Amino acid sequence: MRRRWLNDESIGDLLAEDVVLETPFAPPGRPTRIEGRDRFLAIAEPQRAALPVRFEAAPVLAVHDTLDPEVIVVEYELAGTITTTGRKASAPFIGVLRARDGKIVQWREYQHTQAMAAALA
Repeated sequence: MRRRWLNDESIGDLLAEDVVLETPFAPPGRPTRIEGRDRFLAIAEPQRAALPVRFEAAPVLAVHDTLDPEVIVVEYELAGTITTTGRKASAPFIGVLRARDGKIVQWREYQHTQAMAAALA
């Protein structure tokens, strides 16, 4: 599961049908909790397509195992080029993922929203 999440661009295939995704520090106007794979994809795919960013790298900075064998903590960055300015930018993230039967059932993501906003400004 760990390798698939870190290397797969089609995240929908990795999510359980009843997955719960949380972004406690989501920017205003964005949900902090989404229940269900289809609902998440219906929200996330248009948002990502609307971003003026060409993502070019997602280096993993660290993966931390936990005492719970279903849970990992992943520190990573998203890096890319702002298509409107040509400027390169990156932002750090932390994901806490719970997997069961080969699918992600819970995903809590902590985003550096200030870095994201500054990159897009």
